[in-house]
Amino acid sequence: QVQLVESGGGSVQAGGSLRLSCAASGLTFSTYDMGWFRQAPGKEREFVARISGSGVTTDYAESVKGRFTISRDNAKNTVYLQVNNLKPEDAAIYYCAARLYYVSVYAYWGQGTQVTVSS
Repeated sequence: QVQLVESGGGSVQAGGSLRLSCAASGLTFSTYDMGWFRQAPGKEREFVARISGSGVTTDYAESVKGRFTISRDNAKNTVYLQVNNLKPEDAAIYYCAARLYYVSVYAYWGQGTQVTVSS
């Protein structure tokens, strides 16, 4: 079955950086767009970034543009999110998700990795 496993979260000070990873198994990775989402306590889950199966196309939420970078290594079935210049409002559980390139719904989700930012 499909599994998405995130890692790399942690606790950092404002201005710090982390590299989140999401290892996928049980799917033909290159045929899936991969996305990162986050959910802070008491808030709805929100879109953070997306990358196409080939890695050519990326898309970001306005709030993270210029600070976050999504990338993927199809040979390793892994998608990454480099998060720089972290702000307290970036604190959340970060989830990766997968969707086939021709559908709009993310069918598979990971369990999440916690990012904590102290000011």
